[in-house]
Amino acid sequence: MRRFAVIGLGRFGQKLAIALSLSGAEVIAIDKDREEIELIRDQVSHAVRLDSTDEEALKSQSIDKVDVAIIGIGQGTGQGFESAVLTVVNLKQMGVKQIYARAESLTAGEVFSKIGATEVIYPEIESAQRWAYKLIAPQIGEKMDFAPGYSLARVKAPASFDGRTVMDLQLRQRYSVNLVLIKRGEDNKADKSEKGSIINVPMPGTVIYKDDILMVAGSDEDLAKLPQE
Repeated sequence: MRRFAVIGLGRFGQKLAIALSLSGAEVIAIDKDREEIELIRDQVSHAVRLDSTDEEALKSQSIDKVDVAIIGIGQGTGQGFESAVLTVVNLKQMGVKQIYARAESLTAGEVFSKIGATEVIYPEIESAQRWAYKLIAPQIGEKMDFAPGYSLARVKAPASFDGRTVMDLQLRQRYSVNLVLIKRGEDNKADKSEKGSIINVPMPGTVIYKDDILMVAGSDEDLAKLPQE
């Protein structure tokens, strides 16, 4: 079982610690605020009140032996940012191999990267970007990023695709996206035997029906250009 330390139990840290715990991981939750510790105590493996800028205090809880540490300390004040920086430095010196730091700005993220954070998390920025994309391209459902600006996305086939073949639609030529697979809708015109089935190698002659689920891959910019109706 992997061991995680979540340091800083604000809204982000608290939700992350609980989600990790529900997934079966061993989670040590840390904060300076006694109230935050009491709120989460029964939902994680271990919750402890301590100052994460104190290296010896961290070692006393075996934080040097965790697989992953996530720093979610709020940085609304200079003191919060300073505490987060010192915590990253302590964890690095203690030999924690994977250190993730939550940053509230790109500048803060650059600092965390330079002092040894394995990866920087930008929850506010990333959330805004996800919502912007969702508003611009509501036809795109779940999206999995596999490189900056490129994704595998779930799209419900619009009415304009109904009854047309893969060759007719020319998704690659018109939209620069690749059709990976098709899941037949339950309420469309497909044969009863096909409803809900997966077509994992769509052929040029494969017919697409309205409300089929299409898995497509391409740049986020090109995916957003897929028709909504």
